[in-house]
Amino acid sequence: QVQLVESGGDLVQPGGSLRLSCAASGSIFSIKAMGWDRQAPGKQRELVAAISSGGSTNYADSVKGRFTISRDNAKNTVYLQMNSLKPEDTAVYYCNADQFDGSAYLKTYWGQGTQVTVSS
Repeated sequence: QVQLVESGGDLVQPGGSLRLSCAASGSIFSIKAMGWDRQAPGKQRELVAAISSGGSTNYADSVKGRFTISRDNAKNTVYLQMNSLKPEDTAVYYCNADQFDGSAYLKTYWGQGTQVTVSS
């Protein structure tokens, strides 16, 4: 089992910045890729950013150049630095982690979500 706890969500003005954190615990040795998804009211959940165990990153086109995902393996924590925030970034942000047994994918774990609201 893997537990994920997010923090850092807040109300911020357009153009502002936030940093989200996601701390993993439990069977962390089995985690490979980690990432962030978001879901806005009335919309489907979408990928925001992902990072592999080796540090390769992937971003949604809508956040490229504004968001940065990073990972501190020593702290078992993944971060999402969000700059130049826009009202359309308003959503609940969910951390996720993919669990593997060797090269075999087992399952994806999700955190409880943290609210990000961008509004003046």
